[in-house]
Amino acid sequence: MIDAPGRSLHGGASLGQSMFMGGDRGDDGQGRQAGECGHRAVPHPEHIRIEAWAACREHCLAEAVLAMVECFADVSGVRPTAVDRVRLAAASDDDLLASLLDEIIFRLEEYGQVPVDVEADEADGGLDVRLAVTGLADVEITGAVPVAVAWNEMRIGPDPYGWSCAVTVDA
Repeated sequence: MIDAPGRSLHGGASLGQSMFMGGDRGDDGQGRQAGECGHRAVPHPEHIRIEAWAACREHCLAEAVLAMVECFADVSGVRPTAVDRVRLAAASDDDLLASLLDEIIFRLEEYGQVPVDVEADEADGGLDVRLAVTGLADVEITGAVPVAVAWNEMRIGPDPYGWSCAVTVDA
């Protein structure tokens, strides 16, 4: 899953318009098939609201990372300069989602690293994450950089097609 083409933002969006991302049909899940994965940004005043979906929890979490990155950076065609591993301890699904996105924000702020691709696997109830990263200077900045994950209106869980999540990120 490290080489996952088609994950680019399809044009900008003004307030009140959805920004559809790779894997999105723009139909609020109506045409989604079991096992499909994807992500998108949806309108939310002064913040970034992302939605992601996949066949399993781990892939859904990886899609959430890609959605957050694509809200502020164009990583299409960018090759990773390093691969890092992150291990998140066993926790609730909400905690894993928030912790993973917080880790991405931390690496962005502290090390100037931007994930260009993500793999996540279950590890004793927690998460083993592989991040293919590049430097912030190597990507085109296209939007406000995220600074925090908001706990209100966060959701992640199984659905009829696999797993889905939604989270608001402060930028």
